[in-house]
Amino acid sequence: MRALKELTGVAAPMPMINVDTDMIIPKQYLKTISREGLGKGLFHSMRYNDDGSDNPDFVLNKEAYKQANFLIAGDNFGCGSSREHAAWALEDFGIRCVIAPSFSDIFYNNAFKNGMLLIKLPQESIDQLTKQAEYGSNAVFSVDLESQTVTAPDGSEHTFELDDFRKHCLLNGLDEIALTLEKETNISSFENNTATSHKWLTPAV
Repeated sequence: MRALKELTGVAAPMPMINVDTDMIIPKQYLKTISREGLGKGLFHSMRYNDDGSDNPDFVLNKEAYKQANFLIAGDNFGCGSSREHAAWALEDFGIRCVIAPSFSDIFYNNAFKNGMLLIKLPQESIDQLTKQAEYGSNAVFSVDLESQTVTAPDGSEHTFELDDFRKHCLLNGLDEIALTLEKETNISSFENNTATSHKWLTPAV
C-alpha cells in the first residue's frame, strides 16, 4: 500500500447525496479480483452515454477534472453494497482523497484499507470547498495528514478528525498484511518455540 502523507491537486466537485457503491462501480466490473483497470468503470452510468461515448456533462469527463486527485462529495457517500471494488476504482482513477459530510461505514473502512484518505467535514465547509472546486484546474487543494488539515485554493484551512490507527497506517503505507509482518520476529520466535516444545504438532516429512 502506498503511503500518503501529503496530497496536492485538483478536486472534482460532486455534491450528490447518497452516491452508492453501484453508482461508483457497477456490477459488471465485479468479475475481476484485480485492482488495476477499474478506473475506466468509475461512475459508469453517469460517465458514459448508452453508446459508450463520454458524457460531456459529467464532471470527470471535463478537461479540468480528468486528473483529479480529490473528490468533494455529498452526504452518505459510498452507501449500498459492501463491494471493495468501489475503493479500487477510485484509487485506480487517481482519486486518493474523498471529502464529504459522511460516509457509509463499510466503504469508509474499505477505502482506508486500500490507501485512500476519507475526510469528514461539516456541510458548511463542504459547500465552501465545492464552490472553490468549481473553478477547475486553477483551484489547487492540498492535504497534510500529519497536521490533519485541508488547505483550500483560497488559503483557508479546514481541520479534520482521524483516529490514530488509520493515520498511522496511511502515513507508513501499512495494509493488514504489512501490519502483520511488523510482528514477523515475534511470529517466527513463537513458531520455532512451538516446534521445539510441541513436536507432536510438527507434521511428519
